[in-house]
Amino acid sequence: MVGRVVASRGVALASVLALAAGPAAAHVGGGEAAGFLAGLAHPFTGLDHALAMVAVGAWAAQSGRVASRALPASFLVAMAAGAALAMSGLALPGVEVAIALSVLALGAAIAFAARPATWIAVALVAAFAVFHGHAHGSELLAGASALATASGFMLATAALHAIGFVGLAIAARPAPRLARALGAAIALAGALLLAA
Repeated sequence: MVGRVVASRGVALASVLALAAGPAAAHVGGGEAAGFLAGLAHPFTGLDHALAMVAVGAWAAQSGRVASRALPASFLVAMAAGAALAMSGLALPGVEVAIALSVLALGAAIAFAARPATWIAVALVAAFAVFHGHAHGSELLAGASALATASGFMLATAALHAIGFVGLAIAARPAPRLARALGAAIALAGALLLAA
């Protein structure tokens, strides 16, 4: 009885916090990032960014030797390009939708253990990364160092890729179904972000 009450209160608290947070509202045009530490923190403070970046690393671990290097590398390069677009003042339509869609698609790729041709996977990951980078670049404060901020979010992104890669590699050995279940959970989070 006590366990049920505690669990239901936990679910209620989580629901309230999720509603209070809103749908990835801290992104485009927020003007919040200034310097290396702000850039480093940004991918960790947005659930959508963190899930997508972890998913890239996890899918890379699941996809084979060439893709294990190509997917994270293409994400980083395309994210830098997206940030440069934003910092130059070029707007992209649908940034928040594309970011939520990236969480859904990358989670689904893990859940279904998708193994398309490497160039297709790289193109998909790079396309999503442009939008993630644009969101990061849009939040750069006027007068802040673009290089320092970008260095921070690039390092954080690489760390999140590594977490996904190592996490999936560890989970997949003893329990391949667990890895797929984690992908499904990420996809579900992406669907909820899209619906919000």
